[in-house]
Amino acid sequence: MRDYYDILGVGRDASESDIKKAYRALAVQYHPDRNPDDPQAEVKFKEAADAYRILSDAEKRTRYDQFGHDGVNGQAGAGFGNIEDIFSAFGDSVFGDLFGGSRRRGPAPGRDIRVSIKISFDDSVTGIDKSLRLSCDVRCHGCNGTGAKKGTHPTTCSTCGGQGQVVQAQGFFRVQTTCPRCRGAGQIISSPCSTCDGHQIVKKESEVIVPVPAGIDHGQTLRIPNKGHASREGGSEGRLFVDIQIREDKRFIRDEDQILTEVPISMTTAALGGRVVIPVIDTNTKPGDSVVGEEEIDVPQGTQSGKRVIRRGKGMPRIQRNSCGDQIIRFVVQTPTKLSKDAKELLKQLDKEIGGDLKSSSKRGVFW
Repeated sequence: MRDYYDILGVGRDASESDIKKAYRALAVQYHPDRNPDDPQAEVKFKEAADAYRILSDAEKRTRYDQFGHDGVNGQAGAGFGNIEDIFSAFGDSVFGDLFGGSRRRGPAPGRDIRVSIKISFDDSVTGIDKSLRLSCDVRCHGCNGTGAKKGTHPTTCSTCGGQGQVVQAQGFFRVQTTCPRCRGAGQIISSPCSTCDGHQIVKKESEVIVPVPAGIDHGQTLRIPNKGHASREGGSEGRLFVDIQIREDKRFIRDEDQILTEVPISMTTAALGGRVVIPVIDTNTKPGDSVVGEEEIDVPQGTQSGKRVIRRGKGMPRIQRNSCGDQIIRFVVQTPTKLSKDAKELLKQLDKEIGGDLKSSSKRGVFW
């Protein structure tokens, strides 16, 4: 029997977290569902589980370190007759975020659907209901999803007893594989339905309304249950995943729930102060209307290029929260590039007047 540390690929001084991490990696690599054509994958999956069961238990690990396999006699290799035994033993503490969550039991759900939609910046502020046309598998109405001709019924597969799986003994281990007769269905359909040809499901185009919440960000994904494909096994429908893309608005740069705006000002406004018009968003706008408006704000006397003004609560809505982020205004002092002769003379006189007031700064920074 192989050394448990060698099976997991860790040293004898490995920490508890290292052992768990190594086992999770092997569980992903050798999970039978990911290796349907490799019967040895299940053997390795069970072998890694056996090693983890001993090394993750402090008392059993101590006995194993002292006496090897003899120290855990009766523990090693016991109890893992099939994959479900492993998931039952370790549960969500190990597999909670692997394989899409906890190990499923019962009929398999239908396949998921993933689509991508593009919305405007305005729609991301107000939220919007988007209509999608999807072609997906639905339960056949001709046979009510049984796959059998009307007036007949599927019969239980005699090879697997309706389990869809058969178990073959290979030395110490039992290997569970898909039933070759019913191909995992657990049932035999002698008289197929003429509508679905025994497949239990048919293709159908339907409309789905996707509620996109206010404050959604570019790259986020909405998950909608029971809007995917129907299950051939009588399980629940799959899920609909909607990836969100947002068209840019050049007046704003978004950073999570903040919106960032650069506002150009002239040299004289920066020096003397004044008021400028800036673009703003109105989060109370109805879906479908423009959210962008304008407001005047003060420019303090002596404003330097890069100075920021924070407008609290004037940014993007926070999803499922009755609040908004901030709008950050960054002033950018514009230097004129085309000057008349008189303007140049005036600037030279101004430079003589205030040039001595200039101070160097060792501070460096970036706006965002």
